Amino acid sequence: MEVKNFDWNSLAGNFIKVVFLALILLFAYYTFGSPSSGSPAATGQEIFDAQCQSCHTIGGGNTVGPDLQGVLVRRDRDWVARFIASPDFVIAEGDPIAMELLEEFNGIEMPNRALTDEDVEFVLVFLEVQDSLTQAAEDLPTGNAAVGEKLFTGAKMLEGRGTPCMACHTVGSVGQFGGGNFGPDLTHVYGRYGEAGLTSAMQNISFPTMKNVYLGKALTAQEAADLLSFFDEAAILDGEDLAESSTNIFWGVGSAGALFLFIIMAFYWPRQSKNQTERLRNKADADSRRNS
Repeated sequence: MEVKNFDWNSLAGNFIKVVFLALILLFAYYTFGSPSSGSPAATGQEIFDAQCQSCHTIGGGNTVGPDLQGVLVRRDRDWVARFIASPDFVIAEGDPIAMELLEEFNGIEMPNRALTDEDVEFVLVFLEVQDSLTQAAEDLPTGNAAVGEKLFTGAKMLEGRGTPCMACHTVGSVGQFGGGNFGPDLTHVYGRYGEAGLTSAMQNISFPTMKNVYLGKALTAQEAADLLSFFDEAAILDGEDLAESSTNIFWGVGSAGALFLFIIMAFYWPRQSKNQTERLRNKADADSRRNS
């Protein structure tokens, strides 16, 4: 097969370049991994556990610092955000609330943890979710996991016409290629939040990216119960590995298809090039005979 005269700007050449680029991107995806898909509340909990838990509880009473249960009810949200971000500055300014807390807790100042604005927002979302758990939750009817799966995938429409969960999330045991990856994998969401936490999260949506999507489209009590049963069942089945397997199947089928097309192009291109060369030679011979 001759390749010295191969035209990389031809259709075949461009196709080969596209396939090569796709393989590089595929390699990068599996090498460096996809970005973190943890929910804001889950990320906030990780920050809280690492930076705040040594001095604060949520519902466990005062320790070195105050119990933070209901702190966003007692205090203005912006004030709490500012105090979490820069407690030393707020104290230095002589803020009356900060000075009161300083006196109540034996003059122990809260250290500046150098959290970013994004980190602070994650912590606030986590605290909001925790506060919602203390509210009297609506008694849910008996849920049906099969119906919950249909609601999740969109096979059954939500009464409020909200977007199906699968548009942004995936659960390992559902769908040949899983769901969306804009939001976190919900295979083990029941275990992370617990029944009360997940119920509250569905009935009182506080995640910034979801608020507008479900504005005026709240889940009914029955829909929440069905989805809760579905997530409970998904956690028991432990299908997260299936989600990863589905992703591998997707990439595998795509790579195999691209390789198949490449082989076809590699097989037919030399023939096409040869036929084109023969046509040009025959045309040249015919022109030469006419001119002689």
